[in-house]
Amino acid sequence: MATDAGDPIPRFPAGFLWGVSTSAHQIEGAADERGPSVWDVFTAEPGRVKDGSTAAVACDHYHRYPQDVALLAGLGVDAYRFSVSWPRVASPGGLDFYDRLVDELCAAGVRPVVTLFHWDLPASLDWLERDTAARFADHVSVVAGRLGDRVAKWITLNEPAEHTLLGHALGVHAPGRRLLFDALPVAHHQLLAHGLAVRALRAAGAEDIGIANSHGPTWPASSAPADVAAAGFYDTLLNRLFAEPVLLGEYPDGLGELMPAEDLSADLRVIAEPLDWYGVNYYAPTLAGAPLATETEFAGVPIPAELPFSVREIEGRPVTDFGWPVVPEGLTELLCGFRDRYGDRLPPIIITENGCSYEGLDDQDRIAYLDAHLRALHAALTAGVDVRGYFVWSLLDNFEWAEGYARRFGLVHVDHETLERTPKASYRWFRDVLRAQR
Repeated sequence: MATDAGDPIPRFPAGFLWGVSTSAHQIEGAADERGPSVWDVFTAEPGRVKDGSTAAVACDHYHRYPQDVALLAGLGVDAYRFSVSWPRVASPGGLDFYDRLVDELCAAGVRPVVTLFHWDLPASLDWLERDTAARFADHVSVVAGRLGDRVAKWITLNEPAEHTLLGHALGVHAPGRRLLFDALPVAHHQLLAHGLAVRALRAAGAEDIGIANSHGPTWPASSAPADVAAAGFYDTLLNRLFAEPVLLGEYPDGLGELMPAEDLSADLRVIAEPLDWYGVNYYAPTLAGAPLATETEFAGVPIPAELPFSVREIEGRPVTDFGWPVVPEGLTELLCGFRDRYGDRLPPIIITENGCSYEGLDDQDRIAYLDAHLRALHAALTAGVDVRGYFVWSLLDNFEWAEGYARRFGLVHVDHETLERTPKASYRWFRDVLRAQR
């Protein structure tokens, strides 16, 4: 998928927000200076992570953050999306680190965009328990009280769908449970936590709040009724289940009665607290069809045969080093579809993650990927979708969850032995794109 310099990226509107994203557990390290998370417990179990690694050191961002902020400033982004580690915030002195980081960002002219939960739940808590949502609201109040004078943009949760599916239904992420549909309470409690967090942020004076949900088009494997029905169910489970309670204040048909709530309508009023914008993490569409007799797999994730759908390979497309299909026009399709489905209930959109895993410093495939997705995003804007920003995943090569250090999503190469940072060709390309947009 190599590329040569082509036509300039089309102009985006004035005030469009350009940024990059990371998450605490994937880059911070300094695990001995915070309490344990479910990911620390998970990675300590043999066989959970493909290369046997942990995030105990990761990129050592905790100690090297001034160097990383300098990379952000050199890149020329408007904003940096990072997450605060709930176990670190709960540890003595933990918020001091984020104080220093936010000050460093502000001094460099980079806007801090804070994600309040990115999968690293304290090991003592459990999303199967309703009380965890209330505990999350307390955590949010503490963070907002300390950082709110300098942080203008907030994200409550990152990808509750993946945390539910991969961590609790299929068992391939922390905490490693394989509950299948018995994981639905995890979805509800995270969504409830989101709504309570919005209220806590409003109480602290915050005015720029969103969520980062992962979404992608779902394509049926064929026109056969069984494939169309299975694809519709998959779309409901991975897209509508996490969008519609937030945007519409209701669950898709048939799912509400499965949720653990004494007063579901009261919970939904909390979940549907108005947002200032809606975050979309986009990577690829999914080709789904009727169940097959044997387990299927997508990007190393097993899809059990007992589920009412299977995931198929999208043929005829290049794939990233992670095996994910490269379908930039899927982003246009997704955004236009959301606009058509939700109308005036959809607030302005920010692309909170978009990126790819490729090896090498001269990463022309990543450049081609980002170039194509920016053009697809501009096509959605031209079609009338209100998109206000775009964040690349990710600034640094990092700890890629159950893949360990085998995947490289960064604009900046990190030598995981020496921790040396080296900007890649994609870093310089994105820097030049941003300069041309101004």
